[in-house]
Amino acid sequence: MRTTPITPAETDAWITVLYDRGHLHRAERGPEDAWTVQRTPASRSRTLPDPASAMDYIAEVLRDIRRQAPETPR
Repeated sequence: MRTTPITPAETDAWITVLYDRGHLHRAERGPEDAWTVQRTPASRSRTLPDPASAMDYIAEVLRDIRRQAPETPR
């Protein structure tokens, strides 16, 4: 459970890393801490108006990445 508020810098860092590693097709910072993101060239763009909605989206992307990752032997 989070005990501190989500900061714009935190969402900026996460979205930048996801974009740089190829998990997002497009990521553009907008006014007042908003982001416009797109997962693939064929997917719809989404506007994330605040850090909380951005972190929800980031969590969704991370779940998808983990689901698609090949299983590693234990």
